[in-house]
Amino acid sequence: MRLRALAPAKVNLGLALGGVRADGRHRLVTVFESLSLADTVELDVMESGEDVVVCPGVSGENLAARALAALRARGWDGPPVRLTITKRVPVAAGMAGGSADAAAALRLAMALVPGRAEEVEQIAAGLGADVPAQLLPGLALGAGAGELVERFEPLPEHAYVVVPAPVALATPEVFREADRLGLVRSDAELEARHRALAAVLAARTRIPMELLGNDLQAAAVSLRGWCGEALEAVRATGAEASFVSGSGPTVVGLWWGASAAERAGAAANLLKRRHPAATTAVPVDARFAAASLTCAGVETSVD
Repeated sequence: MRLRALAPAKVNLGLALGGVRADGRHRLVTVFESLSLADTVELDVMESGEDVVVCPGVSGENLAARALAALRARGWDGPPVRLTITKRVPVAAGMAGGSADAAAALRLAMALVPGRAEEVEQIAAGLGADVPAQLLPGLALGAGAGELVERFEPLPEHAYVVVPAPVALATPEVFREADRLGLVRSDAELEARHRALAAVLAARTRIPMELLGNDLQAAAVSLRGWCGEALEAVRATGAEASFVSGSGPTVVGLWWGASAAERAGAAANLLKRRHPAATTAVPVDARFAAASLTCAGVETSVD
């Protein structure tokens, strides 16, 4: 028996950075949006042994393995499983690829042996700022250190160009650089940004330019000059907004309105001359990432 789910990348539509909490994590306010650019996570049930996570081409600790281990530690008694992750989301790129895989692993485990919903949310919050929002892909407003998630209906039609960087960038490095550059906002500023973004999302209107800024962008550009060059290249194609996604170094261009996907596609074709990995993406919701079961060659939804 095999279960399969997609693990969508995310983009941050605006990110306001606050100070460091007692647990060492920065406060933030940001909009998470899931994209059609996605990894594939497959869960195979094994007869015996321990859980195994396989992610070809990616070395080091895997967040999906940590998610499974944390679930086991809380008493989840599903059979041993083998998780196979096929990567399409760039690694260490500010698009939450690892977080998306961890969230997909938790969704698949719950599809296999349901229950423990509250514990799954607690596990997600402990794994990192991006994991809670990825448990239910779609549009969400994040606060706290990302673990406080409020979900919203989709925004008006829009599409993206995604320009992955040729080099990775570690999230902790970016936050340290942001602290060094003095990019942190006050608690009052964070609260004001939260109210403004919540109002826009509730109204389901376009997010205005003044709310799309990413406070981590200057830190990413400082550490990787490539980001600044890519931002200029994306703007030159006619994007209505361009910004670094999350902690970077991936650069994203945004188009609003009818035929946004077609205009983004034309821009991606132009960008490929200097940035061969440039691609397009559109927003997706939880249905896109839903788990499916393959048994005797027949695939059916389990959500």
